[in-house]
Amino acid sequence: MSYNPEIHHRRSIRLQGYDYTNVGIYFVTICSYQRQHLFGTIDNGEMKINLAGQIVFTLWQKIPQHFPNVQLDEFVLMPDHLHGIVVIAESKDKFSLANIIQNFKSVSSRKINRINKNYGVSIWQRNYYERIVRNEEELNNQREYIKSNPANRVYLNTE
Repeated sequence: MSYNPEIHHRRSIRLQGYDYTNVGIYFVTICSYQRQHLFGTIDNGEMKINLAGQIVFTLWQKIPQHFPNVQLDEFVLMPDHLHGIVVIAESKDKFSLANIIQNFKSVSSRKINRINKNYGVSIWQRNYYERIVRNEEELNNQREYIKSNPANRVYLNTE
């Protein structure tokens, strides 16, 4: 079937007119492809990460090495998704949130597929959810959400 804009249109979930290279704090949710439990399992109320989960966990922590104007805040990894807070600081290099997430998803997918010898297999859903954190109260609410909901998690606090 060829491309038909009447049928094949994607509505952006990003804030219309907002520049995602702006200095800011962003709450991000990234889901595994078809919400498959790719990163581990819940066992006796505790998240047990597998090799793919370890890769995701490690590569998330390495984001600031590739994007020096990025800092990470709270992070949680679940069997089928992750939540994280990404802080973009002032820099002469302008990377958008989309650049950062796309790079993370691409690198983690390649590494997981290389180890599993499943080249080209989708690891992540095509998009991601983000929320611009507008004030300290929202930031604290997002941090608390990551820390307490869900209770079964592996999380990273970079403080």
